[in-house]
Amino acid sequence: MIEHLLKKDGYVYRIDLLNASDEELLEISRKMGLALNLYEMKKIASYFEQKQRMPTDVELQAIAHAWSEHCCYKSSKPLLRKYLYNIGKEKVIAREDAGVVEFDSRHYYVAALESHNHPSAIEPYGGAATGIGGIIRDVLCMGAKPIALIDPLFFGDLDMSYDELPEGIKHPRYLFKRVVEGIRDYGNRVGIPTVAGIVYFHPRYTQNCLVNVGCIGIVEKEKMVRSRVKNAGEVYIYAGGKTGRDGIHGVTFASEELRKESEEESMTAVQLGDPITKEPLIHAVLECNERGLIEGMKDMGGGGLSCAASEMAYAGGLGAEIWLDKVPLREENMQPWEIWISESQERMLLSVKPENVEKVLEIFDSWDVEAVVIGKIVEGGRIRVYYKGQLVEDVDLAFRVAGIEYMRTVKNPLIKEIEANFEMPDLEEMFLKILASPNVASREWVIRQYDHEVKGGTILKPLHGFPYSSHADAAIIKPLGQSFKGLAITTDVNPYYTSINPYWGTASAIDEAIRNLASVGARASSFLDCLNFGNPEKPERMGEFHESVKALHDFASRLNIPFISGNVSFYNEWHGMAIPPTPTIMAIGIVEDVRKIATPGFKKDGNEIYLIGETKREMGGSEYYRAMKINGGVVPRSDAEAIKKGMEAMVKAIENGVIKAAHDVSNGGIAVAIAEMVIAGKGARIDLSNIANLRSDFKLFSESNTRWIVEVENEEEFRHAFQELPLYKIGNVEGDGVVIYDNGKKLIDLSKDDVREAWESFSHSL
Repeated sequence: MIEHLLKKDGYVYRIDLLNASDEELLEISRKMGLALNLYEMKKIASYFEQKQRMPTDVELQAIAHAWSEHCCYKSSKPLLRKYLYNIGKEKVIAREDAGVVEFDSRHYYVAALESHNHPSAIEPYGGAATGIGGIIRDVLCMGAKPIALIDPLFFGDLDMSYDELPEGIKHPRYLFKRVVEGIRDYGNRVGIPTVAGIVYFHPRYTQNCLVNVGCIGIVEKEKMVRSRVKNAGEVYIYAGGKTGRDGIHGVTFASEELRKESEEESMTAVQLGDPITKEPLIHAVLECNERGLIEGMKDMGGGGLSCAASEMAYAGGLGAEIWLDKVPLREENMQPWEIWISESQERMLLSVKPENVEKVLEIFDSWDVEAVVIGKIVEGGRIRVYYKGQLVEDVDLAFRVAGIEYMRTVKNPLIKEIEANFEMPDLEEMFLKILASPNVASREWVIRQYDHEVKGGTILKPLHGFPYSSHADAAIIKPLGQSFKGLAITTDVNPYYTSINPYWGTASAIDEAIRNLASVGARASSFLDCLNFGNPEKPERMGEFHESVKALHDFASRLNIPFISGNVSFYNEWHGMAIPPTPTIMAIGIVEDVRKIATPGFKKDGNEIYLIGETKREMGGSEYYRAMKINGGVVPRSDAEAIKKGMEAMVKAIENGVIKAAHDVSNGGIAVAIAEMVIAGKGARIDLSNIANLRSDFKLFSESNTRWIVEVENEEEFRHAFQELPLYKIGNVEGDGVVIYDNGKKLIDLSKDDVREAWESFSHSL
């Protein structure tokens, strides 16, 4: 027991780290929920030994949060710095709580992508809802108006029997439904459209689902706010919801593996969202910013007020004084350390000139949002925290905020891409089976729950077509009323690829993101990444991470497209079982004129159908191999130059009206791409005889990268526009169904109703 190391001092405890044994240091970390290892505890002890005093519980908790994997990226920062930070950096205006990139001569777009994995595994509704709330604040704190939400989601097998479910784990079907409800209720109530996302199912997400969330905003250039203070004398204003005990130890909880005891031990680490408070908070913040009253701003997300106040002051090269007893509370008898690190939602921290304080407080009052002065900016690089007159923290910000870094041991993943020999099945039957599979089938059940049209700026919706709809390749938002310029948004990753080959699986995510943007007529402008991996202290997990980040570098650098924002989520493991490597990619593209976009549905009988790109036997992780229960196979490869050429040719052809319909080839191969284009439009008659020297099943279901299916009216114009790329004429728009031949043999002959019924069966089963 460590009680002999604790000394009550007014409103805090002092902890005698200086005389603690190694075992006692680790016990202090465990009992206080610090999630710090022995090296880190000794480093803190050494700091306070130099100060010749014992730390307070407030100081220990604050340092632990600042040093958490979630906040300081101590395992990933060296690799991120080496591989990602310098790509296309001339295009990045700012990279803080969110990334900022030029949209037009007067505006920036602002974007962020985050994870809320551990909270969602414990309490899926609240975890997902507060993930959305937090990502909105990340964009808002840059002074931007949030205009769109994105939700990449990953779950275990929905049909798993309860007998197979590990003790302490919620069923994937329950997690799936509650996560979607949390995103739905928060996004719809706050009035921001959820326009893009993915839903993936893989057995290794059973113990640790992933909930990634993104947000995009728009801001006038001169109105952009930074996540830093400017000058000593500025005043800290706390605005928004009251502080409670929810979210305490949120970031330290997210920096450890989940265990069967996690729900009981860590439920208080899950925050409680309130979109009804968030909506007027957004308006009040934007009004203050419109009037030029904000010097710096940050949301109170991971680490709460403790991290927000410290990081803003440190980024400005200054110090701060905080008065914790001024913080609005919704619970009685909260300890100073609880107030300081609570991650209660709907809270913003503003830095304001003294002469503007009353104006800011009046604006928040007019929106019925609580706002109070809680501190000030001072010279020097220290943060001093007071509670009812007592100094409860006095720490150098360079020690606290700069944190620590590790060069973790890396073990290259074992890669086995061995092809299988097998007999070809009935292809029409297999086609229908793949269409109905969870990772291919319609997402209508999810999409229809989200209001993806609120605010009236969604030009291309996640489902497109009439009278029946299929998936659009990317959503398009028109952010400005006076301009036809648009933002295209997509998010991509295939965890079956990355689990076989992390490098080429990650490259495929970049490839597909570019293809999706190009399919609607958008040039890729920026990437965001949410890098979800297992325990970084295990060399094989760091090996997966290293391979993935290296692939991001190799492809983004050749394309000169920057990563403007992102997140690393480690420790996605449960009793040693890790998730598949999941580097979620969000890509944003610029559409010069939203009136000239392409959509997936076939348009006009008699038009030609072409395949752009080469088809190979690259079936590793494919829907076909999974349906056949075949392991192994070669994961699709990518070539950055081919991606670049394809994107530019596609965008120009769509802008010039050469392409009438477009869809990228991905999950399920050519067969599924054709089916989705038919569901959203007219029928197709296809002949695959000339596309490759492969067996018919590989032609149909290969998932080779950098391929599109397009509908064209003028073949001469089309061939001229794509003269540097492989082109294959594969058929015509014809009839009302899907008919596919290969070498004179009819492989598939199905009506649109048959195809649509199979594709929609998954949504209808939920």
